[in-house]
Amino acid sequence: MQWTDEGYLLSKNNFDENSLIIETFTLKHGKYSGIVYGGSSKKQKSNFQIGNKILLNWRSKNENKSGYFNVELIKPITPLFFDDKKRSVCILSATSILKILLPERQINEKIYESFEKMLNAFDSENWINLYIFWELSLIKELGYEVNLFEQINTNKNNIIKINNKSFKIPEILISKNEKITQNDEIKEALYFNKNLLLENFVIPNGLRFPLYRDILEKYYN
Repeated sequence: MQWTDEGYLLSKNNFDENSLIIETFTLKHGKYSGIVYGGSSKKQKSNFQIGNKILLNWRSKNENKSGYFNVELIKPITPLFFDDKKRSVCILSATSILKILLPERQINEKIYESFEKMLNAFDSENWINLYIFWELSLIKELGYEVNLFEQINTNKNNIIKINNKSFKIPEILISKNEKITQNDEIKEALYFNKNLLLENFVIPNGLRFPLYRDILEKYYN
């Protein structure tokens, strides 16, 4: 069993002295994990920065068994923002969310394309706004239809109910403002999205909310 595909690195863990176990989000095969022999060697390890776009050649004796990757770097992503803590943490936040929420080996090209589109615009001034709307699109694609307008209760200052809990819908989401906003507005939107993630995916499935997502929110205190 073998295939070749493009994808993004979601996570990595040491396997032995020179090898890694990586988890990737691929265009045509969904979320896939496997071993990279020699992946932690001096020659290869620079390729394995979380968020990098990579070319993957996967092999296994059986489709249902773990396999191994040969990997080539297509495009470095994270290294472009090593000097920008907020953007770096945001990339780690996005990849962590995909890691815990995407089902194994299930193709979702819409999520892949929206993730790639966001990363390609990460050098723009309104990158955090793009990230906020990316989270909403991800939540929708994973099965929770966020129809903010139909669920607004105008008598309670734009309140939405989720699992019998009330949350205020941020103005940035109602106006669909993709321009730079104030820190308090950004934090309000990040907090709202976090509650959508918690109430609909994280808590019901007993998952751990990603640390980097919390760190990102704290930058806007």
